[in-house]
Amino acid sequence: MASDDIALLAEALSKTHVGNGELSYKGRGLKLDTAESVKELVGEIEEYQGLRALRLEGNTLGVEAARAIAKALESKDQLQSCHWSDMFTGRLRSEIPNALRSLGSALMTAGARLTELDLSDNAFGPDGVKSIETLLKSSACHSLRELRLNNCGLGIGGGKILAIALTECHKQSAALGVPLKLKVFIAGRNRLENEGATALAKAFQLMGSLEEVHMPQNGINHAGVTALASAMQHNPHLRVLNLNDNTFTKRGALAMAQALRHLRSVQVINFGDCLVRSEGAIAISAVLREGLPILKELNLSFGEITEAAALVVAQAVQDKPHMEKLDLNGNCLGEEGCEALKETMENMDLADLLGSLSDDEGEPDEDDEEEEEEEETDEEDGEEIKENGVTEGVSPVNHQPACHPEVVSFLSFPTAEGLLQLGKNRPGFIQQQVMCTLLTEGKVKKVQVLPGHLLVLEHTVQQDYFPQDHASLLDTFVARHGKALKSCSSARDSLKSTLERRISPEC
Repeated sequence: MASDDIALLAEALSKTHVGNGELSYKGRGLKLDTAESVKELVGEIEEYQGLRALRLEGNTLGVEAARAIAKALESKDQLQSCHWSDMFTGRLRSEIPNALRSLGSALMTAGARLTELDLSDNAFGPDGVKSIETLLKSSACHSLRELRLNNCGLGIGGGKILAIALTECHKQSAALGVPLKLKVFIAGRNRLENEGATALAKAFQLMGSLEEVHMPQNGINHAGVTALASAMQHNPHLRVLNLNDNTFTKRGALAMAQALRHLRSVQVINFGDCLVRSEGAIAISAVLREGLPILKELNLSFGEITEAAALVVAQAVQDKPHMEKLDLNGNCLGEEGCEALKETMENMDLADLLGSLSDDEGEPDEDDEEEEEEEETDEEDGEEIKENGVTEGVSPVNHQPACHPEVVSFLSFPTAEGLLQLGKNRPGFIQQQVMCTLLTEGKVKKVQVLPGHLLVLEHTVQQDYFPQDHASLLDTFVARHGKALKSCSSARDSLKSTLERRISPEC
């Protein structure tokens, strides 16, 4: 070994953090190729009694060096945390699996019981997952609580292998009476796509113990999102759900909204850059009104959400005492819409919660809306068979945003018997469906509005069960779409007068 390399290693070891059962070589930038190059490092590991955490991230490890370190780990039965991210920079992809296999074998030989395994930022791909498959299935991972595989290039194949390994780990540990209870799962930037996400969703559903799920930038669309949504329903302690930069569209957003109805512990939702669109945003707003009592952060940025839907979201967060941040940046509000949203938040004394709106895309034009509808139709017509194929065995999710099938049936064929079957909450059910229809995707432009429609609305807003904040939203809608209601201007003006009286009774 070159004297310069020895001097560099000696200096790094002098800076090594030792304490609380942790031995850290984090960020030393060491290039460790051979057994000789890690001789002193191995000595440190062997001499450390009660080693519980080993940090090797930020160095680069060759196969021979990994084998030498692995040999030292074979006696470390108290090891619990392996922080091994960014550990193979500059290595051939063929080297990484052998290195990981040696380290994993050592942990099993030692009888270690891991609680945390971080292999993020190691571009090992499906072959790398295969190299840790045996470790993940073993008793060394029965106690695993945090698994971090961010930016590892897993792909669909790696996602499937990982799902099988986690499922087997749960099966074996459950047979021993101590089922795997993974709490944190991080696997962003891995191109899992629908099939990888769906495979993992089955494992998530089986475990039912997740508290944090981070899967941003994975090329997942509505089929995979729907599978994940179904799985999340079976994880009642979920606190953080980050699916940023995947593609929900309407179907995925409605499925996820339905799943959120079953969760009471969620604190952070990140659906930014997910194309939840207006109907999805309104469905999530309905869930906010009814549940998610301790929500702190909601990110619906860059989702092609229009002004009216954004106002619905704003109204929905007003009764969330723990709310800290609402991000609606990069949507399609337009200049007036941004001002209306800011004003709404200020009127509720929640202006500090609203993030920047500097990247707003402006109001969508009619061509954008038509293109959007065509995309939704293509999803339904062209991917139905594929979705059924990849989601086999996953519980179906109701795609109605805030509505039971009986409500849809009643609105299509209204009868007295159908109305009674909706139960005591029928006013709220019907009201939510009407508001959703009015405020989503600009569809009002494509529907012929008759005076009778507005007369029914005018009657409804005068009833005690119609919330005052809904009256404000409806008033905004009528004001913003006056041209669409021009053919029934008399009924429109009468409705506006009634709304104004409802909003400000003293007038």
